[in-house]
Amino acid sequence: MPNTTIAFIGLGHMGGPMAANLVRAGYSLLGFDLVPAAARQAGANGVTMAASAAEAAAAADVVITMLPAGEHVLAAYLGDDGLIAAAKPGTLFIESSTIAVDDARAAHELLRAAGHRGVDAPVSGGVVGAEAGTLTIMVGGEADDFVAAEAILHVVGTRVVHCGGPGAGQAAKVCNNMILGVSMIAVSEAFVLGEALGLTNQALFDVAAHASGQCWALTTNCPVPGPVPASPANRAYQPGFAGALMAKDLGLAARAVESTGVVAELGSRAEEIYRRFADGPGAAQDFSAIIEEIRARSAVNSESKGLA
Repeated sequence: MPNTTIAFIGLGHMGGPMAANLVRAGYSLLGFDLVPAAARQAGANGVTMAASAAEAAAAADVVITMLPAGEHVLAAYLGDDGLIAAAKPGTLFIESSTIAVDDARAAHELLRAAGHRGVDAPVSGGVVGAEAGTLTIMVGGEADDFVAAEAILHVVGTRVVHCGGPGAGQAAKVCNNMILGVSMIAVSEAFVLGEALGLTNQALFDVAAHASGQCWALTTNCPVPGPVPASPANRAYQPGFAGALMAKDLGLAARAVESTGVVAELGSRAEEIYRRFADGPGAAQDFSAIIEEIRARSAVNSESKGLA
């Protein structure tokens, strides 16, 4: 399907590399981003920049959106100059932002009512995965729409999973990131405890990475420098996946927990911890830098108890 023209709206840290991979695969890309630097980089990567999102959508067979939040997606879709009105009848929309499940379902209804097709297809794997084309993509939508989107999604991801009907992709993403947030806090607390007990970080890593504590937060995104050279901890916690984004995603999880009545004590507590973290410098750091806050708070606690 490389003769397909794709409009890519949102060319930031994730969308930019995804669009570049689609260009390399032979697709014709029309792009739009409000941030001049992102637009310039996308243009350098072979994306033809449009004057507006609507202009890009009007000339495309497929529209991909990668925007900060559900409110931005719905705003981009709606209005006389919105994507839905601009797109040709029957256009396939691939919504790859991470947004609330109910916002994703509302977007599906808007597309269906206008005679378009659509899937929600949030991604996991961070900037590294976006650049390498190795993202995991969780897809919600009708089976035939998933089939229509699958070839494009396999260009930007190595694992593409049809999770169910409209909104199911976002449901899978919010559950996955709740696991990730909780596990990163647990791994970070374990390293800080190990340090207090006289363990070296390398010793704890060598044990836990090959024992029952093994998880992605430890073996791929290790929050201490040294054991995993590619982890953000080795570059002063430059993201990666920023703390602000983790706080946002855990906020979506908290919203889903509240709407369903599910008891999720660890997920809810993780949302509180990352919200506090993102209110300060952690917003622009990798989410694994939560270990620095845990370490600092632990030092204060130890001193207050006369243990330091």
